[in-house]
Amino acid sequence: MVVVREDERAERANRGVAVPPLADEDHVCPECGLSYAQLPAESAVDLIRRVPTAVRDAVAGIPAGAHRWRPGTGAWSVAEYVCHLRDVYAVYTIRLHRARTEDRPVLEPMLNDLRARRFRYNERDVHAVLDELDANTAGFCDEVARVGPDGWARTVTRLPGEERTARWLVRQALHEGQHHLGDIRRLAQAAADGAGPDPD
Repeated sequence: MVVVREDERAERANRGVAVPPLADEDHVCPECGLSYAQLPAESAVDLIRRVPTAVRDAVAGIPAGAHRWRPGTGAWSVAEYVCHLRDVYAVYTIRLHRARTEDRPVLEPMLNDLRARRFRYNERDVHAVLDELDANTAGFCDEVARVGPDGWARTVTRLPGEERTARWLVRQALHEGQHHLGDIRRLAQAAADGAGPDPD
C-alpha cells in the first residue's frame, strides 16, 4: 500500500489529483493477496481480533531507536503505522455504527497523512499506542457483533459515486490490519539487516 505524505498530497491536490478511490467490493490486493470476495465477514472479524497481538509481536523485534525511522521519502515509520492502525479501528467503528443506524451516511475521508502530521504520530510512544490499538480493535469487534443478519448489505457513501456495504467495511478494516502488519514486518527486517538509523 503506497503512503503519500501530506506535502506530496498537497502538491498533487494543486495539480487536481483527487483523494484516491476506495477499494472495490471485490478487491484483491496485489501486494498482500487479500481477496475481499472470498472473505466472509465472520472470518474477517476472527482475523481482526488477532491484529493487535501480531502487531505487538512484530514491534517487539524492532529496537526502540528504530521506531521513528523512515526508510525513504514519503514512507512511514513503525510509530506512524501503529498510530494509523489505532485510528483505523476507531474510525471504522464509527463508520460501521453509522452504516448500521443511518440511511446511506456520507463518510469523511480519513486523510491519513494529515492525521499523521497534525497528531504527530512519529512522536508517540509506540507501546502506549499498542494498548490503544488493543482497545480500539475490541471496540470495533463489539460494533460488528451488533450488525444483524440483514445489516451487511446496508451502505455508506464517500466520494460522489462511491457506495460500499457494511460487509466491505469489515473486510477493509481487516485489509488495513494485515497489509500494514506486513509493512511493519518489513521495517523490522530492514532494522535487523542494519538499514535503520545508526545506534546512539
